[in-house]
Amino acid sequence: MKNIRIWFKKDFECRYISHLDLNRCMLRALHKSKIPVWHTEGFNPHPFATFPLPLSLGFRGVNECMDVKIEDNNYSYEDIISKLNICLPRGIQVFKVTEPVMKAGKIAFADFSIKIGDNRTSSHIVYKQLEELLSHEKIEIEKKSKKGLKTIDIKQGIKDFKISEMFDYVQLDIILSAGSADNVNPNLIISALEKYFDVCYEVDITRNNLYNSDMELFE
Repeated sequence: MKNIRIWFKKDFECRYISHLDLNRCMLRALHKSKIPVWHTEGFNPHPFATFPLPLSLGFRGVNECMDVKIEDNNYSYEDIISKLNICLPRGIQVFKVTEPVMKAGKIAFADFSIKIGDNRTSSHIVYKQLEELLSHEKIEIEKKSKKGLKTIDIKQGIKDFKISEMFDYVQLDIILSAGSADNVNPNLIISALEKYFDVCYEVDITRNNLYNSDMELFE
């Protein structure tokens, strides 16, 4: 038996399926593909899969992954890729299979590319608003928790960022705290921007990569 990490992209209409539905979709594909995946034991055996850091609803993911166990140590990775893609919808595409290098608990940061703007506001205005917001020592925003709303300072969760002014939008490339201990959702950055400047923008968010606390790529 061998642990493997299956890498895939999540885009198009599949951006809008929940993590629970993604889990169901992947388990169904594993079942239909006839790949020799290890199944849970008990009354209702099913393929066992875990996702190191679930992707938020509506986000694109270009480097997502799930971990499974296969019973045949010599099973071809190329066959896993081709057989799964036949069973998956257009918005989910497997592109690589590897053996896990880093445990999910080591994830500490994620980097995102965020496109912000609309057809009523010049990209320069959006650029200056973002520049001002991210220059603040504190960026406080209300966040929902199990105990209700609480005010948090999301500036502490920003490791690095770059703002680029395009023709009709602004792109914010940003590295944020992620993982179980501390997690800043990029939607909180957008909420803070809209709150501070009383605006409402169209937003497109892509998660690119995950890293550990030393900024080593999650593999």
